[in-house]
Amino acid sequence: MSDSLRRPWVVGVSGASGTPYAASVLRALLAAGEDVDLVVSRAARLTLLDETGYPFRDAHWREDLRRWLARDADGTPEAHRVRIAEPDSGAVSGGASGSGSEPDSEPDSEPDSEPGSGTVRYWPAGDLAAGPSSGSYPARGMLVVPASTESVAGIALGLSKDLLQRTASVTLKERRPLVVAVRETPLSGQTLKHLVTLDEAGAVVLPASPAFYAGAARVQDLVDFVAGRVLDAVGVPHRLYRRWEGELGAAQGQS
Repeated sequence: MSDSLRRPWVVGVSGASGTPYAASVLRALLAAGEDVDLVVSRAARLTLLDETGYPFRDAHWREDLRRWLARDADGTPEAHRVRIAEPDSGAVSGGASGSGSEPDSEPDSEPDSEPGSGTVRYWPAGDLAAGPSSGSYPARGMLVVPASTESVAGIALGLSKDLLQRTASVTLKERRPLVVAVRETPLSGQTLKHLVTLDEAGAVVLPASPAFYAGAARVQDLVDFVAGRVLDAVGVPHRLYRRWEGELGAAQGQS
């Protein structure tokens, strides 16, 4: 896709625990054909290394990202089909073959990122001159997932200490969608005040709180529920979880 036509979602990954949430959001965005600009904070690199054993390096971000997205939340490597395509370039592919994408298949058979999916552009968190740092950059909006209390505070106060916080501030001032998937418990009074500030500024405050009515049987199912709610907040279609349809016990009848 030509850069002049590209309107990506910016995904900011902060240092909070919960890198599988970010991976699920990224896979679903790409599978939906959405373009993505990715910002991974310095703290997020440490969390990713701790939670997955995988590094995330600027010079090797394509392969590091592909390996991360191919990993299941339960730790199974190469569990998802993943294709990392850059704008106007080739792709890095790999991962397990996965399952089908029939309309009536269960949520855990949702196809992953495949050929023909959205593109990814990576921006280092320290690059405050990057495209998304400017309001004239044609982004659709931003998803901060997971959002640490530090990033919540920085965005609420407009600190712009790194590209993640700066892009979130730009998103708010340009009146674009901003979803903040906060992952912390318990929450201090000061953090609650920051979240109220973000809500009043127009952001969607979305706690990374999975539900159980969808019939979750695996850790990945719980992760996908939260990721699906993030995408629901910005209107991106997906099949990450079974939706409530007003029928008690329906999830228990799933095969």
